[in-house]
Formats: sequence, C-alpha cells, structure tokens
Amino acid sequence: MAWALAAGHAGHVTEQFPPASAAAADRGPDRPPPPRLAYDTHTWKEIAHLLANLPMSLVGFVYVVTVLSTGAFLTVTVIGFPVLAAGLMGARQLGRLERARARKLLGVRVDEPSRLPLRGAGGFFPRLWMALKDPVGWRTVLYDFIRLPWGILTFTLTLTSLFVLWPVLPFVARGLANADRAMVRGLLSPSDELERRIAELESDRGVVVDTAAADLRRIERDLHDGAQARLVNLAMGLGLAKEKLLEDPDHAAAMVEEAHGEVKLALQELRDLARGIHPAVLTDRGLDAALSAVASRCTVPVKVTVDLDSRPAEAIEGIAYFTVSELLQNVSKHSGAKSASVDVWRTEERLLIQVADDGRGGASLDGGTGMRGLAERLGAVDGLFVADSPPGGPTVVTAELPWRDRQR
Repeated sequence: MAWALAAGHAGHVTEQFPPASAAAADRGPDRPPPPRLAYDTHTWKEIAHLLANLPMSLVGFVYVVTVLSTGAFLTVTVIGFPVLAAGLMGARQLGRLERARARKLLGVRVDEPSRLPLRGAGGFFPRLWMALKDPVGWRTVLYDFIRLPWGILTFTLTLTSLFVLWPVLPFVARGLANADRAMVRGLLSPSDELERRIAELESDRGVVVDTAAADLRRIERDLHDGAQARLVNLAMGLGLAKEKLLEDPDHAAAMVEEAHGEVKLALQELRDLARGIHPAVLTDRGLDAALSAVASRCTVPVKVTVDLDSRPAEAIEGIAYFTVSELLQNVSKHSGAKSASVDVWRTEERLLIQVADDGRGGASLDGGTGMRGLAERLGAVDGLFVADSPPGGPTVVTAELPWRDRQR
C-alpha cells in the first residue's frame, strides 16, 4: 500500500453549494449556480443576506464608532488603551458572527482566524500591546465602518427590486451578493501566511505536549511495573534474610544471593529505561555509533551509513535516533525482511533519513506500527515523513528534519 505524506492544510476560502442539476454537478461545488428568472433556495438566501445587511451594519457601525471614539478620547488617561484593546477583542466577535452569516446564506467558507496567544504573552503590557496591534481586529473594524452605506444601498435596492423589479431580482441579488463575498474574503479572512503559520504552530504544540505526556506515562509505567517492583521485592527479601541470619545462616545466604540477582535485573531495567529516554552512546559519540548500536539489536542484518560533517542540535539528533529506532523495531516485528539499510545525510539545511527493507511491504498508517506517531512527531518540528510500502515490498521510509547547528 502506498504511503501518503502527512502534511498540514493551509487555510483557504471556498464557496460551497450543492449542485442542483447535472450541469451544476459538472461545474463542481466551488461556485453557486447561475442566476435565472426562477427563484430557488440560493436566490432567497442571498436576498435574506442583503436585507439583513442594514441591521447588521447598523450594529457594527455603532459599535465601532463608539469604541474608537471612546478609546481615542480616553487615551489621554491610563484606561484609554485597555478600552481600545477590549473593543478590538469585541470586534473579533462581530467578525465571527459575519463569517457565520456568510457561510450560512452566501455559501462562502472562510477559515476562522487563530486566537490571540494572550496566555503566553507574559504580563499585562505585552498582552495589551498584542491586542492593540491585532490585524484581525483592525480589519474587522474597517469592515464594520464601511458597511453602513453599503448596507443601506443593498437593503434599498433589494427591497425595491422585490416589489418593482422582481423579474430580474435574481440577477441583482447575485451581483450584490458577489460584492459581499468579496468583502468577506478581503477583510474577514485570516492573514494568509501568518495565520496559517500560527495555526500550524498551535497544532504542532498540541502534538508535542501530547507526545511528552505519553512519554512521561510510559516512563512512570515502566518504573512502576519494572525496577520499582523489583526493588520492593529486594527490600522484602533482605529483611527476611536479616531475620534468618542468626537462626539459619545458610538459608539467609541463599536469600542474599537471590537478592543480588534481583539487584542486577533492576539495574539492567534501569539501563534499558535510560536508553529509551536518551542513550548515553548518542550523547557521547553521536548518531553513527548510536544507530549502529540500534542496528545491532535488530533481528535483521542492517547496513548503517551516516554521512555527516558535524552533529546537529541535540533535539534534532534525538528525534532522528528515535525515528530510526522505531522504524527498525517495525522491521524486526512486522516486515519479514532478510536485510535492511539505514542512510543518514545532510542536504543544505535539512537532515535526511532513509530506512529501507526487502520485506513483505503493505505497511499502513492505520496498521498499528507507530508510523502515524512518527509522522506527527516529525511534523511538530517542521519535518516530513514519506513512506512507500507496496504489497510485496520493498518498503522505503524517508524522514526529513530541519538542520540546526549544535550549540557548543
């Protein structure tokens, strides 16, 4: 089964209307049906939107004028700027209402702008400055300010056409509604690249937080079920041996010997756990030695080739290590391969990793092999994850990470 690249979708604006006929289906769902003399659902929705423009524009205009005038007047005092910032936050809510109305009546879908990250802005003044320079709030203010004359015009023309020019009302409504669509797209849509980037970062942050929480739960579970349980048994065994020391020295010696074995096992489990968190060989000797160590534990012969002039940043190096480790575990458990290879190299400002095997193939993101988690982890740091695994094999997985120099 071929693999698909897991990538984020950029924000966009589309128009969605269900096709009313075969001809409409040929045009696709991205544009409304052409206006015609017969009144249909789309025409009546556009008429309702145009008639609602007047009350909505009155509300928006009064709000904007009140906020701007009050905020500007009070800027000579301490409370002027907070009032203006609060007004801009309220304008965002008016913009959300207008986008919902456009989606419902005009069929225009505009992605919601990202929320202001006020919690991470620090103290009061950084938050205030962030709210005051919010481009979404200011564009909504401009939208509401210029809408009053437009709302009066559309209400008057639509109401007049409804009684006097009703035969051509669909054409009038379509022209006016298209102008409304243009205004919504131009002033109420997200800030293109900036907004998309903020949305991507918010999503990536959620992935990082979820991954860190899962790792902490795994470490806690491994400690509780492994080394901690052995140490508890060890303490109990040594306590019993202490009691038997005078009464039955031979039995006590045997119990101490058994406890010594438990100590060795506990130490081995702690070493394995530490290796799972961050192996010492990776810190001391870098990716080449660390990946060779991982390959040596694989049940399939693995050829490792690392071509790097210098070491990347610790975070990038760690992600690369655990990506290869997870992929080689999948090779051992699921591939049925006879051989595999790992290649790591740098191309400009990217670190590339390729893991290939000659197994049965047919791997899938939904197959429970942890590939989806790997794709999410790489995506959280602006990386890419691409895999090709047709039924019958071979399987080739390519991971790409941003290169960051190691801090000395």
